[in-house]
Amino acid sequence: MSDAPDPRYPIGKFTPPTTISSKDRRAAILTIEQMPELLRKAVRDLDTDQLNTPYREGGWTVRQVVHHLADSHMAAFHRLRRALTEDWPVVQGYNEKAFAELPDGIAPAEWSVELVEAVHARWVLVLQALTEEQWQRGFKHAERGPSTLEAATMLYAWHSLHHVAHITQLRARRGW
Repeated sequence: MSDAPDPRYPIGKFTPPTTISSKDRRAAILTIEQMPELLRKAVRDLDTDQLNTPYREGGWTVRQVVHHLADSHMAAFHRLRRALTEDWPVVQGYNEKAFAELPDGIAPAEWSVELVEAVHARWVLVLQALTEEQWQRGFKHAERGPSTLEAATMLYAWHSLHHVAHITQLRARRGW
């Protein structure tokens, strides 16, 4: 048996915390705030062939990972805004694999890095202003069920680091 980490989960699978403290929330917000720069550094100086390299056998290319982060985090920010303005709205998921195969999947990775930077800036601004009561608001995901804003924030902090690690670990393995 290999001691190598599972390339699908380079930082481990997400384990939702049983309780979430204000310190946990601040750490998650900091991760969400810092992620765009981590992403920018992860893709810095990669050429077209490197951007089109899957991070693992059968996995997305680096370019697809970057576009997925923009797609996913725009959806997450929208869900946050809906949860703050509606009473436990039902939110839909989307077919991530199909999104990754849409024609804009060949767009420059930089476009999605810039989207992530803008979305995260606004996302952090809202998260930093939430009251204790607002942290307990949430949404009902059509496939995964209910989630409070604080639980969703923990998930997306993990999601940020999870996908950046796909890229940085590929770079380390390939010596890029």
